[in-house]
Amino acid sequence: MKKILLIEDNPDVRENTAEILELANYNVVTAENGKIGVELASKERPDLIICDIMMPELDGYGVLHILSKKTETASIPFIFLTAKTEKSDIRKGMTLGADDYLTKPFDDTDLLNAVEARLNKLNILKKQYSSDASGLDQFIEDAQKILNLKDLCKDRKVKVYKKKATIYMEGELPNALFFVQSGNVKSFRTNADGKELIISLYKEGDFFGYEAILENTHHGESAVALEDSEISIIPRHDFLTLLHSNPEISRTFVTMLCKKIAEKEAQLLNLAYNSVRQRTAEALLKIQSIKDNDLVSVSRDDLAKMVGTASESVIRVLSDFREEGIISIESGKINVLHSNKLEQVVKWNVARS
Repeated sequence: MKKILLIEDNPDVRENTAEILELANYNVVTAENGKIGVELASKERPDLIICDIMMPELDGYGVLHILSKKTETASIPFIFLTAKTEKSDIRKGMTLGADDYLTKPFDDTDLLNAVEARLNKLNILKKQYSSDASGLDQFIEDAQKILNLKDLCKDRKVKVYKKKATIYMEGELPNALFFVQSGNVKSFRTNADGKELIISLYKEGDFFGYEAILENTHHGESAVALEDSEISIIPRHDFLTLLHSNPEISRTFVTMLCKKIAEKEAQLLNLAYNSVRQRTAEALLKIQSIKDNDLVSVSRDDLAKMVGTASESVIRVLSDFREEGIISIESGKINVLHSNKLEQVVKWNVARS
């Protein structure tokens, strides 16, 4: 049963409105002024708040302002009840973050329709989207409904990139967000001597290429398909619409985007502090996770670019791992025999059989 907090100083309006909502099978908590309403909102965590504007102690604008600053209440849908119909008053409430307005007097149908519409949007925004192509499709479909933008992402397309095909180059202006529907992609940076350092590996369900859009600058790295890959391309203007048009849509979208950020931070720390042995172990584990099996097919040069060292150093470490029985190497392909020992190496432990 959905919980609604009703903040209204007029006892008749408060009782009548609460009765209508309870008959519609909502759990209703009431407050007779804004100050009590703010306290109850933090305590009860309602699914929706209906609040009068003109009240003693604290008016509706003040209630909304306070609740929007608190993490635990900022995302609760908020409907104003008001006898005021001036555009300036409505604009003020919407600027503060109100989701809807009901003008007094209102009938039962207007009230219930407004409540149902807001709760339906809340249900959409609370969805957990799968990190694959169907999850992205569902998120965009829900965003179109919430934002009332049928043309949102209408120019999105899926392109097949053959192995070693360039998706974008370092120094290019960013014009799209990319999403891996299938396959694998590497991003890398080239130094003044022409040597490459692999920045990230992307697998199915990963977004990439958005940092340059956010920073309004050129791409700081290149992206190339490691194998035949299907890439969903979301135009820049649609990416920015999803990011800025609605707080809840934005929050959901950022959650989908940011799963790689912690990984990148860890990678930079490892490059700074970890040994070549540790970084090589971590690179093997990362490639293994992308391939979903124990057989790692990667050139020694690409592995060295991931580790951030010379190929000769990586070859020596691989030789050590083979002698220790952690890996085997057949026809140039690396077979991970004991991934748990590689994990121990990453954690500063020496893995010995």
